[in-house]
Amino acid sequence: MEQGYLIDTNTAIDYLNNRLPAKANIIIDGHKVNISVITRMELLAWKNATPHQINVLENFIAACTVHPLDEQTIVASIATRRDFNIKLPDAIIASTAIVNNFTLVTRNIADFRSIPNLGVMNSWE
Repeated sequence: MEQGYLIDTNTAIDYLNNRLPAKANIIIDGHKVNISVITRMELLAWKNATPHQINVLENFIAACTVHPLDEQTIVASIATRRDFNIKLPDAIIASTAIVNNFTLVTRNIADFRSIPNLGVMNSWE
């Protein structure tokens, strides 16, 4: 069975800006890209984005599988937020990865390291 990955917002931004190390690029280029609905929202909420940049973001998102906030993810997010005292968007992203059995690819390891059943890969290592 192929390993599944969920790409965090910071990794998507680094990817789109061609700033990721080769290992992370291979993961994104070589696998189906999964993102949380939170990542979709964060990317498209870029306040000063030009129409061209929004188009690039929309094309990237269209090529991804966007995982919605279903009931299982909502319940897991509530518990993750409560138990690990992380920001709600991070709790939703972490719970999306856990519920779907994905490894989270992020450069923001510190926010996720305390969650024991979450596989995390540093996109910069």
